[in-house]
Amino acid sequence: MTENIIQVKNLIKKFGDFTAVDDISFNVGAGEIFAFLGPNGAGKTTTIKMLTTLLHPSSGNVSVNGFSPFSNKNQVRKSIGIVFQDPSLDDELTAYENLSFHAALYGVPRSIAKKRIDEMLKLVELQDRRNDLVKTFSGGMKRRLEIARGLIHHPKILFLDEPTIGLDPQTRNFLRWYITELNKQQNMTIFLTTHYMEEAEKIANRIAIIDHGKIISIGTSKELEASTGTDSLEEAFLKLTWTDIREEQGSSKDRMRMRHKMHGR
Repeated sequence: MTENIIQVKNLIKKFGDFTAVDDISFNVGAGEIFAFLGPNGAGKTTTIKMLTTLLHPSSGNVSVNGFSPFSNKNQVRKSIGIVFQDPSLDDELTAYENLSFHAALYGVPRSIAKKRIDEMLKLVELQDRRNDLVKTFSGGMKRRLEIARGLIHHPKILFLDEPTIGLDPQTRNFLRWYITELNKQQNMTIFLTTHYMEEAEKIANRIAIIDHGKIISIGTSKELEASTGTDSLEEAFLKLTWTDIREEQGSSKDRMRMRHKMHGR
């Protein structure tokens, strides 16, 4: 039986009266590629921030590599790598300098940092651009460098928040292939968020469909299709979420009409 390297139970995050993550529970096995699939605002990024020590929950329990992200932040940070949704590289530094700075930040000893950086640049096929400023890189090259940076301290888990958003189709396909190869070659656990059906279907072992802060269903693509009597992940997703979305849209319109009436009075 595969050991669960991530365990989440009854996790809740509120911002004032708004519940961004609404009592979710799930596990991720060691060496698994696990995907959160949902629209913008579903609670995907908020969840990742809580799992990676960047945000404190309102309530719930979380274990990442056996440690709590809330009371054992340093141990969790040593166990994980993160590629954020928004670019976070220093454009005025070279590729090598970005990795060197990150290695120092994570306490990688100087005696091995240079070798580790060379390995990472080769891994993401950027060794020939090591001394070029990041501001000269394409979007795909920056993503690959961000992945290299996230791996510099040899983490057990790699978190990828919308890793291919804003990339052209060719670069997106390359990164999907690369993520899969990374998982195979290093048996690394990968947790990614996405709103691309094809991305979740092609690379994830299991998918959690999340909407309005709630996990609606978890399973392989085929399991989700079978449970909904549909022939594709997209159809399964729509069947599981469309009613709630339509109701939310309808209630929003009703509220808007009510505001107009009140304003008119």
